[in-house]
Amino acid sequence: MLRELRIRNFAIVDSVGVSFEEGLNVITGETGAGKSLVVDAIELVLGGRASSDSVRAGAEEAWIEALFEVGESPLLESVGLSGDDGVIVRRVISRAGRSRAYINDSLVTLQTLAAFGRGLVDLHGQHEHQSLLSSAVQRGLVDSFGRLNPLVDEVSRLYERYRSLVETIESIRGKARERAQRIDLLRYQSDEIDAAALQPGEEERLLEEKSVLSNLARLRYLGESAFSLLKDEDGAVLEKLSRVIADVEDLARMDSSASEVLKALMDAEALLQDSAVSLRAVKERYDCEPRRLEDVESRLALIDDLKRKYGETVEEVLDYRERAVAELEDLLGLEEQGAGMDAELEGIRSALMEKAALLSRKRKEKARMVEEMLKGILARLAFGHPDLRIEFEEIPVSSTGTDRVEFLFSANPGQQPRPLSKVASGGELSRVMLALKSVFADVDRVPVLIFDEVDAGVGGQAAESVADALKRLSERHQVICITHLPQIASRAASHLLVTKNDEDGTSVTVAIRRLGREERVREIARMLSGSVTKPSLKHAEDLLLKAGY
Repeated sequence: MLRELRIRNFAIVDSVGVSFEEGLNVITGETGAGKSLVVDAIELVLGGRASSDSVRAGAEEAWIEALFEVGESPLLESVGLSGDDGVIVRRVISRAGRSRAYINDSLVTLQTLAAFGRGLVDLHGQHEHQSLLSSAVQRGLVDSFGRLNPLVDEVSRLYERYRSLVETIESIRGKARERAQRIDLLRYQSDEIDAAALQPGEEERLLEEKSVLSNLARLRYLGESAFSLLKDEDGAVLEKLSRVIADVEDLARMDSSASEVLKALMDAEALLQDSAVSLRAVKERYDCEPRRLEDVESRLALIDDLKRKYGETVEEVLDYRERAVAELEDLLGLEEQGAGMDAELEGIRSALMEKAALLSRKRKEKARMVEEMLKGILARLAFGHPDLRIEFEEIPVSSTGTDRVEFLFSANPGQQPRPLSKVASGGELSRVMLALKSVFADVDRVPVLIFDEVDAGVGGQAAESVADALKRLSERHQVICITHLPQIASRAASHLLVTKNDEDGTSVTVAIRRLGREERVREIARMLSGSVTKPSLKHAEDLLLKAGY
């Protein structure tokens, strides 16, 4: 239950604190006193939408704090918090419109705060009157009452899978021409690259070979000249070195100090012999076919053409070929995949229709129960012969099944039930909404129910009936109700009065206080006649005595 609420710098509220009791809590006050600000504050502290307009003029931020007694809470446990000693929820809203949320002084996201609030408080304001007229909302009420939401989720998942498969199959078959054109292109491209038989590093080798072939005459001359000077001609380097070595050998036999020189010369001779062998191999490379340069240039032109189409390097061209082949295999497999999808689609459609039919049957079963319960409650809400029916119309399957749900209502005997939107007045709709809350609150077991002027348009005997209904609800829930009806106020276990005061004509303050017995008599008397008179005081006293206070 909601135990305490503290508000600071919110709208026209400077600073105010209020505590709530078990059972029925009513909030009353003159029109415009700020009663609905209490409900607005509770909505915000539980994750409602905030804006900079929420901050009191002259303040930098608004601050709202609520203390709840919750017991066990799986949601709190999931974020590492405990509710054993109560839960303090705080919301801070800045002038810039940004906000922060805390549970037990731990910073939490608004999503966590809102999820916590949904399981704790059911807040009903006047805007919900109109939401009740929506077929989707009415269907959701039946699903909630019957605890059918897991089955609805299952139907939704099947439907989304079914719809996704339909779109995929239509896409496959609807783009057959584009796919065939793409297949032809990919085949041509991969075949063209395969025919070239490219090798990594090939272009670099060909460019080097082209450089050689382009300077073949000069290379031949240099190679032959160098080899001749080194070994081939009379007086070549090796021949002269051989004579030098022979002379130094004779020298070393007579003078051992020349041995080191001899060794160096012999090492040099060995190196020069190896160089001669290598030089012969180099110069023989220049004895190639006359057309080799033309072949190399033709191959490089082919590589340049492929690079222009498929990538900046040979490696990129080969990578493109791999991607093209992979895409080609995917496209060629789509027809076979489409045939397999047809079978899968039929299986999912069959499962979807089976689950949707089961959901429809269960909805109708639960709807009959809702009808009977609502009729009983409506009869106690000053409807002489209420007739409420829940009508089903079969529609094409969707994520919510195959049912369109419509609540039909008649407040008068002999009158054919018609959609709520066409027959219910404001006061009647308020009582129908209260009846629905009475039914569904017992199912959902939300501990705190808040009603913002659920008595709109209600008077006379209907007011007594609404008061009785709220009192019965408060036996199983904590109920907080903003009301203008003295009949409801007299049933409250706790009566809170909201007043607004002008201070020197420069600022406005809002105060909330719990009324004692005598103060309640005077406030109910004001509600009865607009002013406190002896007859209204007597009537107020009678109402409280009748309620047991």
